[in-house]
Amino acid sequence: MRVWLKIGAMAVAFAGLAAVGGVYGASYYYTTQHGQGCASCHEMAALVGAVHGSAHRNAGCMDCHEASLGTKLRHIRVHLGGKLPETIRLRDVDVLAMTANCKKCHQKEYAGWHSGPHSATYSQIFTDSIHNSKRRLMDDCLRCHGMHFGGPVRELVAPLDTKGPWKVMRPGLGDEPTMPCQACHQVHRQGVPESKPASRASVVGGAVDDSLAFFDRRERVHFAAATLPIPSLHDGARPIRMNQDPRQRLCYQCHASRVPETGTEAARSDWGPPVGSGDDRTPMGVHEGLSCLSCHFGHNESAAASCKTCHPQMSNCGLDVEKMDTSFASAQSKHDIHWVKCEDCHQHGVPKVKAPAGARPHRGAQGE
Repeated sequence: MRVWLKIGAMAVAFAGLAAVGGVYGASYYYTTQHGQGCASCHEMAALVGAVHGSAHRNAGCMDCHEASLGTKLRHIRVHLGGKLPETIRLRDVDVLAMTANCKKCHQKEYAGWHSGPHSATYSQIFTDSIHNSKRRLMDDCLRCHGMHFGGPVRELVAPLDTKGPWKVMRPGLGDEPTMPCQACHQVHRQGVPESKPASRASVVGGAVDDSLAFFDRRERVHFAAATLPIPSLHDGARPIRMNQDPRQRLCYQCHASRVPETGTEAARSDWGPPVGSGDDRTPMGVHEGLSCLSCHFGHNESAAASCKTCHPQMSNCGLDVEKMDTSFASAQSKHDIHWVKCEDCHQHGVPKVKAPAGARPHRGAQGE
């Protein structure tokens, strides 16, 4: 009996070693074959073909995708089990694992994103007592904050009330980002590897990066930024002049206005969504017509140097624009920089521009 037990134990051990060796041997094979090994599974062939026509064509599958022993064994089990999904979808844990891998090649972009507001974690977003005490959490929150999360909000945070205290339910998820790289970028898309442009590109109206795409939680697919709409917004009855920078189409998917509330003059007159409602930050006032990207830079969304991009040190008023009473100078200012108007400060009329001695008058100044 003991002999058979020893033989059984040795067989199990041998099978385990063979499985581990086979998995890591397969890893080496897949790496050296530049994706062709992955494409040998028919359900992966289309994805491998897509990435070979993308800007990531020189990267191997395992340069981006998490490839632990557990993941490989799961892939084998699903493939051999015959219960294949109609379309391969990444799980939320797979997406989060990929985000760290983006840093390997995109160090500058990753650093900018990590230092900016779009790297906010699940704990920062979903256990915010100030927000949660005023507004009850719902599934629609996941449309922008946690779009890759694989379940409803009740599986993410509890309790779902305005009293709290709130807690992220899944262990380890609290410190993970709600808006990883794949929230706004599509990896498997057509494109060529980027190179340094021959001339400096304009801040406003730049070309749409091939990877820019919004991940729709309901459809579980990316929609390219170029296919997304730029809304038509109103300030009362007046249509706002909207900048057509195609890159900001992506911004409007989350920083969106609300439809006019029933019973309001805007709803009765069918004026359309009002500017500044909801999470909208479309510029108006002195900044009407500007693109989001005119002031907000790259992945960190910083606007710290935005004034200097367009303004000289001194304004037409003879004041330093960065020290004026706006939300740029102080978050407590009642003059939001997105919507500030000259009349907000010059309540008794906007004075004429005083040109320096010897300078030609500015024909665009008020009253001239």
